[in-house]
Amino acid sequence: MPKSRRIKQIATARMQREGAGFMVRCPIGQSGEVPDCDPFLGIDHFGPVEYGPGEAIGAPDHPHRGFETVTYMVEGSSQHKDSAGNSGLLKEGWVQWMTAGSGVVHSETPSDEMLAKGGKSEGFQLWVNLPAKNKMIPPRYQDTPAEKIPIVTTDNGNVWVKVIAGESLGAKAVIDTRTPIMMLDIHLQPGAKFSQPVPKSYNGFAYVWRGSGYLGAERTSMEMGQVAILDDSDGEVVMEAATNDIVHILLIAGEPINEPIARYGPFVMNTMEEIQQAFQDYHSGKLGKIDGAEERYAQAEAAKRKQKETGTWSKDTAMANSHH
Repeated sequence: MPKSRRIKQIATARMQREGAGFMVRCPIGQSGEVPDCDPFLGIDHFGPVEYGPGEAIGAPDHPHRGFETVTYMVEGSSQHKDSAGNSGLLKEGWVQWMTAGSGVVHSETPSDEMLAKGGKSEGFQLWVNLPAKNKMIPPRYQDTPAEKIPIVTTDNGNVWVKVIAGESLGAKAVIDTRTPIMMLDIHLQPGAKFSQPVPKSYNGFAYVWRGSGYLGAERTSMEMGQVAILDDSDGEVVMEAATNDIVHILLIAGEPINEPIARYGPFVMNTMEEIQQAFQDYHSGKLGKIDGAEERYAQAEAAKRKQKETGTWSKDTAMANSHH
């Protein structure tokens, strides 16, 4: 029997508002119980939420420098624009890998269709650190449509794996990553079991985003919104769905960078001097700007007002407070 990777810590995601005011679960990140998991700086799980017409909120224009953001849309759609002139629409199942590098201003807002009609929205944003030597590289985007991302199933069909980065069940990801990492979305049918090899040198975590099940050889019970931090033992990550429930697990692991981290809001560097420089560069306009910022801010404020009128805002606030 292959060796099993053990679990070092279990934490429950905090709920908080991000961007212009949308609710996220934050299993790892500055405000969570687990501040980071080198090379990962944090992950936000937004949704699942059902927006009425005019209620959808995103993250209008904001800067980044020194790391990468990975956005994985499970449901709904989002449009992005940046100060380098890139723009695109992220639809259901799409992944956007943005290397902020030396710096970019970007906006992530609901698609026009989402704003007009409302609908379900759910997804993730993972922050991946960059080593000092790559922090000031030119920004780049990889928008990958759902049909290009490999999905593999076990022979019995009980386990489904979407290979966003790394490899699983013989399928290799199409997305090119600067840091060696794996990012797998694993769905297990009730009672199904699955083991995924993870290199011993990788740090990693497993986040349950739907349903309930068990993790590790110890069969630690896990439910939606909980994250398991893996220890540095050698072996496979063992997953199992509860007998009466499906379970969806994001398994994310990567080669640690082992460098000092200085972070403040949207900038992640190695020293506080570099953070101050990033703020200076942003305020002096070096990271550029995107036309239409005022309209995007106004749109977000209008969506907030709409949510307050319909009661969506207070319902979300109550849910967040009950989780603290």
